[in-house]
Amino acid sequence: MHKLLLLGDEAIAQAGIDAGMSGIFAYPGTPSTEINEFVHASGEAKEKGIVARWSANEKTAAEAALGMSYAGKRTMTCMKHVGLNVAADVFLNASITGTGGGLLFVVADDPSMHSSQNEQDSRVYGKFAMIPILEPSNQQEAYDMVHLGFEISEKFSVPVMLRITTRLAHSRSGVVRKDSREQNKLKLPSDMKQFILLPALARKKYQKLIDNQDAFQSLSEKSDYNTYTPGRDHSMGVVACGLAYNYLMDNYQGRDVPYPVVKVSQYPLPYNNIRKLYDECDSILVIEEGYPVVEEMLRGFIGDGKQVLGRLDGTLPRTGELSPNIVGAALGFPEGEIREVPSLVAKRPPSLCKGCPHIDSFLGLNEAMEEYGKGKVFSDIGCYTLAALPPYESINSCVDMGASITMAKGAADAGLKPAVAVIGDSTFTHSGITGLLDAVNDKSNITVVILDNATTGMTGGQPSAALGKIEGICRGVGVENEHIRVIKPLPKRHEENTRVFREELAYEGVSVIIPRRECIQTLNKRMRQKFSEKTKKADK
Repeated sequence: MHKLLLLGDEAIAQAGIDAGMSGIFAYPGTPSTEINEFVHASGEAKEKGIVARWSANEKTAAEAALGMSYAGKRTMTCMKHVGLNVAADVFLNASITGTGGGLLFVVADDPSMHSSQNEQDSRVYGKFAMIPILEPSNQQEAYDMVHLGFEISEKFSVPVMLRITTRLAHSRSGVVRKDSREQNKLKLPSDMKQFILLPALARKKYQKLIDNQDAFQSLSEKSDYNTYTPGRDHSMGVVACGLAYNYLMDNYQGRDVPYPVVKVSQYPLPYNNIRKLYDECDSILVIEEGYPVVEEMLRGFIGDGKQVLGRLDGTLPRTGELSPNIVGAALGFPEGEIREVPSLVAKRPPSLCKGCPHIDSFLGLNEAMEEYGKGKVFSDIGCYTLAALPPYESINSCVDMGASITMAKGAADAGLKPAVAVIGDSTFTHSGITGLLDAVNDKSNITVVILDNATTGMTGGQPSAALGKIEGICRGVGVENEHIRVIKPLPKRHEENTRVFREELAYEGVSVIIPRRECIQTLNKRMRQKFSEKTKKADK
């Protein structure tokens, strides 16, 4: 029992280690990346033999986690909110198969889209799957809820979602650890047909999930994380969910909140507390990060005509993160009482690092594309997406992982020429291979540029599943060997690389160009480590 200063992500990772977790599977995605990184770096996790893996994508990570759960072990799978889209198939079906050992889906949402394509709310998925959802309001709750989540998962044989948001994931607070728990023993399912979703079996499993809904509701009603706090002013009641509860309390530092408050950190919604709040207050203000999930539910299942305030009626902004100031305005604080946060750091747009290999790749591509004009380059998600900005302005799309190849294919099939896809090495093995196979099968006229910097660069340099395999994969799906071209993106090779781009853009068919040079950041890190090791040896 001792206290650590941890990021929210790190608190979740440490909790998994302490709670008897046997494995964690993930694909890096901000703001969830540090969870798996913490376990990877933990000497304690290594001593306990905890498996920590970076998977090819979120679907494969979730399926591996389900497989470990099948074997009776506690396991965790981590992803950002859009990663849950990739893992949705196994996520929804796992709620029907149920679990063996405890299974946690830790999903990090990104309100305000700090590093994401959208700000979708994973609670919608959790409600869709009809599983319990835990939403911590601070780092200690994040730690404690991992333990609770495993317990609920094993008690009811159901996956549990732990939903966090960016500010909780990337802020630090003191966390008191619990006593460490032993890992589960290997144990196969008592019902050998539990994980077989043939229709006749799946119907019974689905009925079990439905039958458990009352139990999930009862857990929520009794949860220590769902609280009702009385207030003297009944002109308004407040429902504050997860991290948003802190934004409420920040406006009343050192004094009591005058309104009755229901804090929600476990779902299904605690109906009894909310019913009580609704009955005694003239109106309800719902404060929640993400979509108006709770606000819509209140309008639906209360429905007695009282005013429900929140994101839908404009009391709170419909998009973006909340903050103490935004919540303070919704609570009616005079403008002069709302504390302004000083701007200490000037804003600056993101840019490719100096020495980044992608710079030379895009300079060559831009020159080769001059004769064809703008609007013909589809991109994917990674550092290279910054080529949408000046001075490069090379790309024209960024939708979801793998979409560069399939969008280029669709545009080519519509008659666009040339149609170019730009995708990173890690993203290629995440979601690009199947699109390339489609293009080969249909003989689509596309040029695919796989930017190979030997790492997952945008999220901090995690290992790339594509390392040393790209040419073999391309040949395996049917790309002609003579149209798999490897180039080295360096200024001195600009003319040679531009020529390769021109040749493959002119080719009628599927071609792949692989600009290959190590990420400048991982290279610098590797050289620093090498120098450090050399220095240590010299000192000895």
